[in-house]
Amino acid sequence: MRQPLIWVLWIVLAVPLSSPAATGRVVKVLPEFLDLKGRNSLSPSLYERDSYQAMLRDRPDLRSGMRFYVEWKTKGAAWEPLTVQVELRGISEGNVPKQLVLYQRAENRGGWFTHWTNVELSNADYKKLGSVTAWRVSLWEGKKLLGLQQSFLW
Repeated sequence: MRQPLIWVLWIVLAVPLSSPAATGRVVKVLPEFLDLKGRNSLSPSLYERDSYQAMLRDRPDLRSGMRFYVEWKTKGAAWEPLTVQVELRGISEGNVPKQLVLYQRAENRGGWFTHWTNVELSNADYKKLGSVTAWRVSLWEGKKLLGLQQSFLW
């Protein structure tokens, strides 16, 4: 009776326990314009931020770039580095569409809560791309897509 029990115990201990693969999603994307000083608002008030963003939307000459605030969440262990990818489509001179891809490493601190990662479109790239017409944000674990969110025009 002991020998079959020992064999079963040996098989259970010898087979490595596999943890489930990570799953994730992009919860929210907040694209915001930056002024010539790199600010998205003049004060920490949400009302002020919204009114300042409306002013920057109407005055392209006062914009120097964009910042995408990406809220994301994962469940399970991530065995490879997490990356937030932002794909942008824009129209510059002559109505010729252009596309640009930005990457930002995402720090997974674990836990039950969501995390935020900022991806910034710099002044030089913003001028090359022109007016941003559509965006798509994705969360990657190595080469595996975990989550995706895109604008209406994508």
